[in-house]
Amino acid sequence: MTKRKVKPERDLEKAYSTKNFVTKLRRLADSLEQRKRFRIQIAGERISVPSHAIFNIEHEREGNNEEIEFQMKWVVPEK
Repeated sequence: MTKRKVKPERDLEKAYSTKNFVTKLRRLADSLEQRKRFRIQIAGERISVPSHAIFNIEHEREGNNEEIEFQMKWVVPEK
């Protein structure tokens, strides 16, 4: 049995054009409706979001800055 490669921790933001962001959101919506895994590549790393992920929306406000984050969270099972 092979062990899963331990990935380094990561916390980044990746900016997209409106057109690319809309395309990604449409692919996400299609995956959710079909109860399928969502696959995306962010800053060179391929990520696979399982259909059982938890989805939430976060809103932050600090001074004149506001932010909305669409989040997907899941636990990667150990092998």
